[in-house]
Amino acid sequence: MKLYYSPGACSLTIHIILQECGLPFSLERVDTATHKTESGADFYGINPKGYVPLLQLDNGERLSEGPVIAQYVCDKAGNTELMPAAGSMARYRVMEWQCYLNSELHQAFGPLFNPNLDAASKAIFASRLQKKFSWISEQLRGKQFLSGDSFSAADAYLFVLSGWAPYLKIELPNTEELQGYLQRIGARPAVQKAMQSEGLLG
Repeated sequence: MKLYYSPGACSLTIHIILQECGLPFSLERVDTATHKTESGADFYGINPKGYVPLLQLDNGERLSEGPVIAQYVCDKAGNTELMPAAGSMARYRVMEWQCYLNSELHQAFGPLFNPNLDAASKAIFASRLQKKFSWISEQLRGKQFLSGDSFSAADAYLFVLSGWAPYLKIELPNTEELQGYLQRIGARPAVQKAMQSEGLLG
């Protein structure tokens, strides 16, 4: 398989999951400004949507949309910790988080990456994000991870989204629940390996 990625983008979630699952894969970097891959290809010709992640399967098919790719990779690897068995309530709980992170948190970050957005508007969007992170911190109370005691695909997603906050100068809740959670995930070998591969660690 080949993962098309941009360093630190939401494609890092899939990179982490691939590392956690131990599946063989290659990487191809995409410049999201020029939409060119590191081999010089026009990324729009590979993914008409124009964004990462994109996973090229062994048979040549391509799969887009992070939460769907996450399910595919976990199912292919038979990893029922990252993505519990189909039909189980545990899986629905992970997917519940995946949907929330994708529709509420990920999308809320979008406007803040717009260089033309004025400061007052940015402050409004930043405040909304902080409220969402405060709510997430409350949900982590008494738990190691979002769905309980097991690291899941949703945790990889939240970790990556949280990493955007410092870049955008958004202060995350300084709670033991959230900060301890992020430290636990950041220390995972698969996370370290993925981040190092993308040049995100000094």
